[in-house]
Amino acid sequence: MLWQSDYLPEHSAKDVRKRAEVAAQALRVRLQVIEARGPEDLDRAFSDITLARVQALIVWGSLTLVVARRRLVEFALKNRLPAMYPFSEFVDAGGLMSYAPNNADNFRRAAGYVDRILKGTRPADLPVEQATKLELVINLKTANAIGLTISPSLLQRADRVIE
Repeated sequence: MLWQSDYLPEHSAKDVRKRAEVAAQALRVRLQVIEARGPEDLDRAFSDITLARVQALIVWGSLTLVVARRRLVEFALKNRLPAMYPFSEFVDAGGLMSYAPNNADNFRRAAGYVDRILKGTRPADLPVEQATKLELVINLKTANAIGLTISPSLLQRADRVIE
């Protein structure tokens, strides 16, 4: 798991890491957490991933990693690493797959909040909402490039497939 732990409040970062460890144990895989606190850490992180002979990669969302998405995608492709990303923009840039909130839907919903605030609703009176539309996006070109076969049942479940 590649992430930027200081992007989250400390208690949230600990929770994310714990949940990732529990999931890894349930799947009987070894979780290796590699941190990149900024763009200057990416080369070291890539080296750590290579030296550890990582077989798959999950990228946790942070501004640093989103901005560096092309570098991350190129690294994963060059090293034939199946990788799961936090936003579909990574998949559009050539990444393998993402399962994430639909950002366009979130922005539309945020516009509704702005409208209500501009019409006089106090922000404190608005409910906190979570994303309601999640999307599975798969890049078949990338799967083919790294020699990975995606099952037909997973492709059927995808909201969008890049061919």
